[in-house]
Amino acid sequence: MIKIKSAKEIDLIRKSGHLAATILKAAAEFTHEGVTTNQINELVHNITVQNGAIPAPLNYRGYPKSVCTSVNNVVTHGIPSDYTLKNGDIINIDVTCILEGYHGDTSLTLMIGEVSSQAEELVDITRQSLNAAIDIVRPGAYFGEIGEVIQDIADNYAYGVVREYCGHGIGRYFHEDPLVLHYRSGKKGEKMREGMVFTIEPMINMGSHQTRVLSDGWTVITADGSLSAQFEHTLLITGTGVEILTDFD
Repeated sequence: MIKIKSAKEIDLIRKSGHLAATILKAAAEFTHEGVTTNQINELVHNITVQNGAIPAPLNYRGYPKSVCTSVNNVVTHGIPSDYTLKNGDIINIDVTCILEGYHGDTSLTLMIGEVSSQAEELVDITRQSLNAAIDIVRPGAYFGEIGEVIQDIADNYAYGVVREYCGHGIGRYFHEDPLVLHYRSGKKGEKMREGMVFTIEPMINMGSHQTRVLSDGWTVITADGSLSAQFEHTLLITGTGVEILTDFD
């Protein structure tokens, strides 16, 4: 059942979303060639704690770090390590914090130095797919429309839209109803209503949509080794449209 958030809950999620965006912006400004993903994790952890919040990924179902850093062919849930970012890499940084008991969740994909034109196009189209999906969010729209919009854009470039990992409701809990599909399912899904809060976070692969999980139980990679990109926002359905709760601005 999709919970309609109260005005008080919306205010708390808005505060957490703003902090998550602030943390992600700082991480993006810090990230460059020569930085390790562990250093990104340390920065995210410290800023989160300094602001009186909790890094939601840390110890979530056993996840060992405070942020997800997914490089190149890693689709999602990449675990920070001593890996040093190189010229030509792409990296998704996924930040989720808990502030006053409520979650804010956002991510972006960065290009390190000079990347290939193919990688640049993938990152740009993935960002476009998120923005296009956000544009259709409003009271009365159907959740199935989100996947249709994203799939249409990806199909134009023969990209694969990841199916195993989806957007989700969010609030007091990290993952709530609804499950937000990023691909065309053929189903309309539930109707959007004012007060719903959820994420849209398309993961787009340069090749096949298929993925596999590494032996660490967390790291998800593309099955064919192709690059993958992702962007994510936490969204609120308002009376007239949508509010992006994790906007940098």
